[in-house]
Amino acid sequence: MSQNIIVPKKSYKGLSITLAILLVLIIGIASCTKMVDNSEIGIKFKKFSLTEQGELVSTQVSGLTFYNPITTKIFTYPVFIQRVDYHPFTVTTKDAAVFSMDPLLAYQLDRTKASYVFNKYRRSLPEIEQGYMRTCIYDAYRICANNYTSDELMGNRAKFEQEVRSMLEKSLGDEGFKVSEFTSQITPPQSLSAAIEAKNQAIQEALKAENLVKQAEANAQIAIAKARGEAEATKVKADAEAYYNRTIAASLSPMIVQEDWIEKWDGKLPTVASNGSGMMFNLSDLKK
Repeated sequence: MSQNIIVPKKSYKGLSITLAILLVLIIGIASCTKMVDNSEIGIKFKKFSLTEQGELVSTQVSGLTFYNPITTKIFTYPVFIQRVDYHPFTVTTKDAAVFSMDPLLAYQLDRTKASYVFNKYRRSLPEIEQGYMRTCIYDAYRICANNYTSDELMGNRAKFEQEVRSMLEKSLGDEGFKVSEFTSQITPPQSLSAAIEAKNQAIQEALKAENLVKQAEANAQIAIAKARGEAEATKVKADAEAYYNRTIAASLSPMIVQEDWIEKWDGKLPTVASNGSGMMFNLSDLKK
């Protein structure tokens, strides 16, 4: 025979109160703690406490941090590298040419200066990027570009960009931002681009003409050398033939010449002779 266990109503009430207290404690603890991981730095500050200079009383924290949410707040900054692709700037050179600058900035917050950055700006990094940092970049461009004419800037773009970066490293570094990368796409005014293109075209045409002249000179030299070679070859051949003829003539003896004469004689004696006085007479008359 089973017996029903009856739990007093007071026990239910006590259990409910205990669970409620535990729930409140869990919520309270959760609302009084914040986990700051290694990729960020936390700034713990009192909401209603300022120094005589008007700065918040703050400390840098990391890991699991307890705080009173009523009087205290924790603000976090990422400390890994941030990249910002700004909209193009326009700046003027000292000869009044307008250039377009399209910068890309990569930077990192200095952990040791996180409290300083928060106390001074009270802004998130994206807000600082579009405020203070953007102004620094524009000023660096403006100041550096004012030292160049348009031609000088086009011929010294790497130097110009290095000067701008040096200024940014100084100004941003003093504020707790380390510049890790800075590049610019520098676009000259359309009129200057057209002039540069025309100049390059003229240089290419001049080089082409120069190459044609050199090619013609080379072809002429080849033709002259070929003609000279042919003339020398002909002379050598003629000299060889003359030498051959002289050698053959010198090698013919008088007997060979006489034999050749006899072979060619038709058997008839000459009909004319000389009497020694230079007078010529007919041999047939003498026989009579």
